[in-house]
Parts: sequence; structure tokens; C-alpha cells
Amino acid sequence: MKQGKVWLVGAGPSDPGLLTLKARSVLEEAEVVLYDSLAGDGVLALIPPGARRINVGKRAGHAQMPQEEINKTLLEEARQGNRVVRLKGGDPFLFGRGGEELELLRAHGVPFEIVPGVTSAIAVPAYAGIPVTHRDFCSSVHIITGHLKDDDKPHIDFEALTRLDGTLIFLMGVGALGVICRSLMDAGMSPDTPAAVLEKGTTADQRRVVSTLKALPADAERQSIATPAIIVVGRVCALAEKFHWAEDRPLGGARVIVTRPRSLASGLSKKLYALGAEVVEIPAIQTVGIENNNELQAAIKRLNEYQWLVFTSQAGVDVFFDILRRNRTDIRCLAGLKFAAIGTATEKAIADRGIFVDCMPATYDAASLGRALAEAVKPGEKLLIPRARIGSPDLTAALDRQGISYDDIPVYDTVYESGGVPPLDEMLKTRRIDYVAFTSASTVRGFASMAGAADFEKLTAVCIGEQTAREAKKLGMKTEVSDEVTIDSLTAKIAALHQAAKA
Repeated sequence: MKQGKVWLVGAGPSDPGLLTLKARSVLEEAEVVLYDSLAGDGVLALIPPGARRINVGKRAGHAQMPQEEINKTLLEEARQGNRVVRLKGGDPFLFGRGGEELELLRAHGVPFEIVPGVTSAIAVPAYAGIPVTHRDFCSSVHIITGHLKDDDKPHIDFEALTRLDGTLIFLMGVGALGVICRSLMDAGMSPDTPAAVLEKGTTADQRRVVSTLKALPADAERQSIATPAIIVVGRVCALAEKFHWAEDRPLGGARVIVTRPRSLASGLSKKLYALGAEVVEIPAIQTVGIENNNELQAAIKRLNEYQWLVFTSQAGVDVFFDILRRNRTDIRCLAGLKFAAIGTATEKAIADRGIFVDCMPATYDAASLGRALAEAVKPGEKLLIPRARIGSPDLTAALDRQGISYDDIPVYDTVYESGGVPPLDEMLKTRRIDYVAFTSASTVRGFASMAGAADFEKLTAVCIGEQTAREAKKLGMKTEVSDEVTIDSLTAKIAALHQAAKA
């Protein structure tokens, strides 16, 4: 049996952009992942589809799995030869009980590595516009656990803290906010000292309440501040009004679900993330090339019969050229063929192979492609159309009307995904979802199959094309359609909707 190993990985405060390069690399190779409730949705979405996922659910003193059981599970999974990732919110060694989890592994000779993470103590204030140090205000920062003990009192030397004249960061302390503020004042800190409580930092739901040490508990209660949240005490809190930035971005405060296949999601996700959105990738479909595709292989052997090669998706391009490569068929066999693409993404996929497109419709849908080909194809020319097994009939209908000869050959299947982390049905019940981005009717159907009995009427579907929007409307979703059938236009539509909602 192969040697198992455990990685204790800091997931950061939530924003997947704050996950370190090493953490992401280790996570992508994981076979088993034990994760906390504090690991962000976007980070959890990076867990490989084939990895076994174990939710240990630790948050604010409530554990879905007791710590001792977590320790034993890590040991057992590693002993079975697995690559085990223990994914912990923030940093595993900062009030994360990482040391406890290592003791049992060390005692049994199980190899492990530590991957430090960005701590919420620094990142969350930064996302709220609060620098934890500033030469005009303080020269030190102190991180304290605010977790209450059994006697409902934090075991903290408050008098020592007041003498430090630095920024105080209390983690896991929102339940003890009143006790902390009162204890600091009893120890001699001025009631007028700036203080803040920061909720769900680095997410689309982040909120800040900036006040004074005396007024903060009442102000936080009025705003119904809840966990996870951190408390910041010190003069630097006054800078939040001047330095706030996260919510000011075009998509600041927006949570967007991206449903594209995993291999295609990154382009859209990066554009949305760059505008400030919290992006959760939940691929609703995947494209699977048809194995032992005798029909396509036969067509490739008689390419001299065709004058046009027509692609309706990037996936079709990828599968077709992959089959050429696997069959050791030289790309020079395509010499003399004219190429057609349904839209810019497909055009780019063809161009990446060093081939320029001869025909592309102004409107990127199957019917428009059929009409464009009807005008471009000369009498007697024949088309090869490698595409999805279930392709739009609008393309071939337009060709049939003109009597154009073609071979419509399926090269891949569209398969609905079975689930993800976080589970979609759970997310829709527990999270505010502002927009769901759909790039095809099949992604809508795949999303619906994953969501179970969700209330789709609460969702805003932002769709590429009217055909995709019609599918979303069948589920009762509120639908918006991008002005053009492009990823840039889809991104712009989401940004415009969000700006209008904030106005």
C-alpha cells in the first residue's frame, strides 16, 4: 500500500483569491478533504470532483465532528494511503487547533506538511479599510481569542492589553462583545476609543460597524451582527471611513454562481472576480468525448468529401482535434477545408490551432449559423458538423431548407454534474445568491438537476441568448439576457444589474 500523508492547509478567511499558490496546488491533488464551515464557498468549489469530502463543520464552538474524532479520521485516512487535506479557515496554527491534530499523526509516524494561510485577523480589517498598524496611530498589533470559557468570562489580562497602546484583534469574540468592551473600559481604556466589529469579511456579505468602545455592543446589536465576525479595537478603526474599498467595486457585495463546465469556467469567473464579485464555481455540466467514435473516425478518413468543417462549441473543437491527435492524424489533412464557428469563443478555439474562420454569424446561435452557412456554401459543397449528441435542430433545419448536404456527427455528450462542494441545494437555502450565470440551455438543466427542490423564483438568471433564457424561465427564474452572446457581454450585464440594484 502506498504511503499516506496529511497536509494541514490554511484556507484563508473566505475569498479564494487569498488562498496561497501552495494551498491550491495541494488541494487540487487531494484524495480526501476534511473541511471547516469557515472555509469559503469559492475555496470549497476548488476541491477536485473525485475527492472524498468530509464536512467537520466547526464554527463558533459548535462542532459537527468532535475534535478527537477529526484527529482519528486524519490518522485513519492517511493510514489507508490517501493524500489527506485538512482544510481550515484562516491559518491552521492561529487558534485553529492545528497542533492538536498533528500530535496523533506524529505519534503514529504519519508524514505531514503545514501550509500556512492568510489569517482573518489581518485580511478582514484590510477588506474593511482598516490597516491594523499605522505609524500615526500605533506600532503593534495583538491577536487574542475572545472565546468564552465555561464561566462565561474570557481569560484575558485586560489591564496588560490597555498598556500596550496597540491595535487589539479579538477572534471568535462576537458572543462576548459586551464583556470584552466592558472589561477593557474597566481596565482603564477610554470609552471613546474607536472600535469595530467586522462580519463575514472578504465575502459578498461582509459588513462593518465602526463605533466607540462604549457604544459598539449596542450598535452591533442594532445591526444584528452575527458570527463569523472579529472585533478590532484601536485608533486605526477610524480610518475605515476613508479607506473602505471592497464594496465600492462594480460587483462589490455580489455573489455569483458560475455554471459553466469546469474546463471553461475560469474565463468568466476571472472577469467577475476582477470586478469584485464573490464567485462560486458550480459546474452544472461536463462534456465527455464519445469513446470509440467510429462514425467520426470514418469521416476523418474521407475528409476529401467535405468542403466545410462546422463547429458549434469550443468543446466540439477540443474533442475533434483531440481525436486527430490520438489517431496520429496530421493537421495537414484539413488543408483546403473552410471553417465555420458559431461565435467568438469557438472562433478562438479554432484560431488557437492556427486556423482562421471563414464564416461566423453576427448573432451567435444555431439558427443564425445555419442562415450564414446557407449564404456562404456554394452549390455541391458538403459540410462536416462535429458537435454535441443533442445539438440544436435550428442549425440543420436552416441547411435542409437550402438543400445543403452535411454529415451531423456527435462527438461528445453533455453530462449533468451530480453535486459539488458546497452542495448546491444547501447553498440555495442558506446563502444569498444575487445572480446565476448561464451560458447554455444545458447548464440551466444541469443546474436544476443539482438544485433539487429549490425555489427557483428567488433566483436571477443572467443568460447568454434567448434560448438559454427560455430554459431558465421554465423553472420560474427571473431572467436577464446579455446584449451579445459573449462572455464579455454577460459580465457587463451582471455588472449593470448590480449597479442598478445598488443605486
